[in-house]
Amino acid sequence: MKRKLPAKPEPVVPAEILEQAKLSVSTDRLRKPATCTVCGAETTVLAGSEALCWVCRRLKISAWRDIEQQAPLQE
Repeated sequence: MKRKLPAKPEPVVPAEILEQAKLSVSTDRLRKPATCTVCGAETTVLAGSEALCWVCRRLKISAWRDIEQQAPLQE
């Protein structure tokens, strides 16, 4: 007497979406690091943003904060 093979479970995620996810992960690993446009340090380019290293990005954010705080004083 042979055992019944268990039924193959249906995948939760469709195969097309799973394949797209695998491709998106593989392209992230192949991406070469870019250089910062300000200081030339290595950085990764985020989608839709400038190629800034973390130091220059922080300086830019703090400069925005300084400008926002000084604007009410001038008016």
